[in-house]
Amino acid sequence: MINIQTTGRGRPGTQARGEDTRRRILEKALDLFAAHGYEGASTRQIAEGAGVNLPAIQYYFGNKEGLYRAIIEDIVADTERHMSAVLPRVRAALDDPEATPVELTELLCQTLEAFVTVVTSGPQVESRRLIFARAEVEETPGLDRMHENGMRQVFNPCLALFARIHGKSEGDPEMTMRTMALIGQVVIFCNNHKRPILKAVGLDGENVQLMKQIVREQTLAICRAVAP
Repeated sequence: MINIQTTGRGRPGTQARGEDTRRRILEKALDLFAAHGYEGASTRQIAEGAGVNLPAIQYYFGNKEGLYRAIIEDIVADTERHMSAVLPRVRAALDDPEATPVELTELLCQTLEAFVTVVTSGPQVESRRLIFARAEVEETPGLDRMHENGMRQVFNPCLALFARIHGKSEGDPEMTMRTMALIGQVVIFCNNHKRPILKAVGLDGENVQLMKQIVREQTLAICRAVAP
């Protein structure tokens, strides 16, 4: 009986150590892929930085591409966590024929504010920004997954809300372009060339709130300007 209980207790500990190892590899890989690019970062560097042996990467991720894709999935999951508070309400409002333009505009603002949180907060936010920038230039594995996530979590909900607010079709080119402009006011804060400005300003909690306020004010102004 004693041996059975000891073994049973050991399993959670082993699983926890395995998850810790996997997490260390992901964190170090994110930093190195962000700093050196997909081709520039080697699995040996990642293993050494994470304090594991090289076969550990193969054990947890299969190969370098599997590791990179796991990082992308981690970022996707983080985006979903941040957006999950608002997107169900967006879907409910879009399904409600009685939803008013005022209510829909508020949800549009909240969606963009949640997106601000995605691009400004969380661990290794600088590395996440860089990996997005590099992925676009290098066309790395997982780029399609990044685009799909951005469309599903941000662009499509904003387009549906904006078009509904103004009584137009989501297929209207003007609605697409204006939605791109709306989202662009947040995406600019991810721009690698703007990092020196952002570092000088600082992205503490107070300034993130200011950023959300500015995005809200500009969104309301755009909605008023395009009002039918």
